[in-house]
Amino acid sequence: MARSTRSNDWGFPRWRSYADKGRDAARIRLCDREGCTEPGDRPAPKAPNSPERWHFCEAHAAEYNKNWDYFANLSAAEAAAREADEQRGANGFKQSAHWQWGGPGDGTRSREEMRALSVLELESDASFADVKAAHRRLAKASHPDLKPGDEGAAKTFQAVQAAYDVLRKAEERRVESGA
Repeated sequence: MARSTRSNDWGFPRWRSYADKGRDAARIRLCDREGCTEPGDRPAPKAPNSPERWHFCEAHAAEYNKNWDYFANLSAAEAAAREADEQRGANGFKQSAHWQWGGPGDGTRSREEMRALSVLELESDASFADVKAAHRRLAKASHPDLKPGDEGAAKTFQAVQAAYDVLRKAEERRVESGA
């Protein structure tokens, strides 16, 4: 008779007891921030190139990393080399934009801006003058004063207003940044 090599741990019912595994409470490391009782499941270095780690919750990890300078203590040449290396690694994402895998439109507009353009019935390459004209046209067509009591027109008017606000703020940011 051949000896069976199959263990009794497979399938259901389990033929062996669960006593092999400890039934003790799981140890959870708390956030290292004073007074925080959240689990500290996001390690952060205590110092650059140090193996020692702080363990923070999500909120305190974000606070810790807020002012992190990626290029601290590097010369201008080293910083440029590091940035070029990062860009070289990210070029695959830039190439994928050709197939529209990189995100909405041509990459110059956010997803919210693209939604706003679709509400205003415009293409992704529309200028701000086109946005203004479409806003005026659609606002006049669905204004609640012209169509009192029409709930559909009121909702359309609100959507058009919200879309225009999104695009106006984006245009203001674009002008401020000089792009």
